[in-house]
Amino acid sequence: MALRTLSAFPGIADSVFSDRFNRIDRLFSQLTGDAPVSSLPAYDIQKTDEHNFLLTLSVPGWKEDELEIETVGGSLHVSGKQVENSEQKEENWLYRGIRRADFRLSFSLPEHARVSNAKLESGLLHITVYQEIPESEKPRKIAIENKQQAIEHKA
Repeated sequence: MALRTLSAFPGIADSVFSDRFNRIDRLFSQLTGDAPVSSLPAYDIQKTDEHNFLLTLSVPGWKEDELEIETVGGSLHVSGKQVENSEQKEENWLYRGIRRADFRLSFSLPEHARVSNAKLESGLLHITVYQEIPESEKPRKIAIENKQQAIEHKA
C-alpha cells in the first residue's frame, strides 16, 4: 500500500517530512518483515476503454528477464528480482540513489479479467488487462407491465 498525501505547501512538506516518513517506514518494515513502501515501484491504473485497463509500473533499469508477471486465481502478481552482474558489484560508487531492490506487487483482478499484453519500454512496464462481462451477467432493464382495467359507468 502506498501512502500519498496532499499538502497546501508540497515543496516544503515533501522536503521536511519525506525523510522522516522513510525512516519510520523502514523501521516498521524491519519489525514486520514487509517490504518498505518506498522500495515498491510507483504505478498508474487507467481505464482505456469499455473493456481494457492499463497498469503502468515505473521500473527504470530493470530488464525483461528480471521481471515476472503471473496471474493466480483472481490476482495479478508483478515481481522483480535483480540479477547481479560485475557492473553492480563494483565498489567505486560515489553515490547510489537509484534503488533497485527486489519487489513484489499484487493486484486483485476484476471478475472475467485476463492479462492480454505486457511490454517494457523506456523504464515503464505496461500491462493491459482485458475484461469482458458475459451477456448473461450484464445488467438489463426489466419492463414493468401496466394492465389498466377499464371501468364502465352505468347510468
